[in-house]
Amino acid sequence: MVVSVIGLGYIGLPTAAVLAAQKVKVIGVDINQHAVDTINRGEIHIIEPKLDVMVSSSVQMGYLRATTQVEKADVFMVAVPTPFKEVNEPDLSYIKSAAKAIASVLEKGNLVILESTSPVGATEKMMKWMKEERPELSFPEYGYNDLQSDISVAHCPERVLPGHVIRELVENDRIIGGVTTQCAERAHDLYKIFVEAECLITDCRTAELSKLVENSFRDVNLAFAN
Repeated sequence: MVVSVIGLGYIGLPTAAVLAAQKVKVIGVDINQHAVDTINRGEIHIIEPKLDVMVSSSVQMGYLRATTQVEKADVFMVAVPTPFKEVNEPDLSYIKSAAKAIASVLEKGNLVILESTSPVGATEKMMKWMKEERPELSFPEYGYNDLQSDISVAHCPERVLPGHVIRELVENDRIIGGVTTQCAERAHDLYKIFVEAECLITDCRTAELSKLVENSFRDVNLAFAN
């Protein structure tokens, strides 16, 4: 199995490293040439405890390499930024760019997972953008679990805190929301390669909302403490 991680920032790179540590072949993709070159030297361009050792080992053993171009893979994990535009409107342009890049190399049987924190419906939008590029491929449809499709699509939001990412990627429960139940089950099998905690299966909209609620809960706690 080959896993492609799109976006090698504070979530993407640790995720790629944790998978590579389990002897899964990982291709990391980022538009930042400096980040790509740094990783391919076995070094890191961000600060996160224990990540440097894991990346160095994975690169040396040949399980992790980085590139600026999306390549064919069995699984694509999208971990790109989702900042705000004006008036608190979410900017999904990075997800759209990733979706179109992935679509160019998609093959039947591929699994695409969105990890970026996103508004409800973003996973289905990502799927729509891929479908526009590859109309000959069949994609799942939300709410229709009996339909078979060429491509599986799911949302699994990250749930980690900076400074504890490597440990929490393994020890924290994960919420896995598929466009269909079959999509969720395929994503579940992937995450159980490195997640020791519980992986809860649901649908993509529920998974998207659960992350937004969790972030809101943290915001309220921090505001109250301040």
